[in-house]
Formats: sequence, C-alpha cells, structure tokens
Amino acid sequence: MSSVTRSRRQVRLSRALGLALTPKAVKHFEKRPYPPGEHGRARRRTESDYAVRLREKQRLRAQYGIREKQMARAFEDARKEKGLTGESLVELLEMRLDALVLRSGFARTILQARQDVVHRHILVDGEIVDRPSFRVKPGQTISVKAKSQGMVPFQVAAAGAHRDVLPKVPGYLEVQLEKLTSVLSRRPKRAEVPVTCEVQLVVEYYAR
Repeated sequence: MSSVTRSRRQVRLSRALGLALTPKAVKHFEKRPYPPGEHGRARRRTESDYAVRLREKQRLRAQYGIREKQMARAFEDARKEKGLTGESLVELLEMRLDALVLRSGFARTILQARQDVVHRHILVDGEIVDRPSFRVKPGQTISVKAKSQGMVPFQVAAAGAHRDVLPKVPGYLEVQLEKLTSVLSRRPKRAEVPVTCEVQLVVEYYAR
C-alpha cells in the first residue's frame, strides 16, 4: 500500500470516527468533520447502545493502530488487574513500545513508530526489540540504534520537528530528544495519556 493511499485511508477513518488520527488528517478533518459518504452531512440517526460502544472501541483501537485481536488481549490483561478495567486498558496500551516511541517524539505518527520498531531501529535497555506490542516496564530505557540515528527521519526527530503535531511529553516519560533516548519512569495514569476515549463504553462493549 502506498503512503498516499494509507494517508487517505487514515483521513477517511478519522472522519468516520470523529477524531484526527494523523497530522495530515487534522487539516482534512477541520474542513470536513462529518463522516464520509453521500450522507455524511446528514445528522446521525439515533444510534443503538451497541453502535455507540462499538464506535468508542474502534476509536481507541485506531489511536493505537492495533488489530482487534491485540485489543481484546489487552482488555483481558486489564480485567486481571486491580482497579478500574477501562483505565488499566489504556495504561497497558500506552506501555506498548510503539506508543512510547511516538510519545517520545521519535516518530510523527503511530504508523511511523511501528515501522521504526519493526525495522529494528529501536532498542530497549540496549537490546533490539522488533515487536511493536512489546510492553515496556517502568525503569526501562528506549533509544534509537546508533547506526540508525544518522538517518534523516531520526535527525528530523532529534531536532524536535515533530513537537508541533505531538502532545506535550507526558509525565511518565523522561526524554532526551537530542540523544533520541527516553525512560519510562513509572506506569502511565489514564488521566495523563493523550488519547480520546470514554473507557467505560469500551468496557461495556467487551462485557456484553
């Protein structure tokens, strides 16, 4: 799939879900915030409870760019934890390696962050990890491989070029952007995680 086609799909998905998933989608979404299709401008019909819960689950899944099987697995892990399942779900998703590469400013989008991991550019505690779903533990260091740091995308990242489109670095990360390193200092808290989601609706979807 070409980058142009992928970008168009992300814009269309952004409009369908009601939130901008990529920096490019922001401009398109501002122009046409209604859902795609010939009836996009029409006011939404009253939706069923199931449809509302399903869309909220899809919104959360899209922000992390993960498959349904990965989402369901994370939910099962969250159910086993103490505390609120919905909050635990977001916190566990946020500890994915690709999500933290994005939050650290090493990539511009979650898709780019995933590619960086898959293409073996990312280290955790000095060891290559090529699984985007790898769950980083508090205290572990994320960095860009020395041989990869000279590549243009990472030089751009190190210069802080992505900061105009990314949220402020959350409190659970200690980032040295110019060195392309960051440390997950502690477990994220749901209130700090920069994703848009009514987590209780997601819990209700899976508990149905």
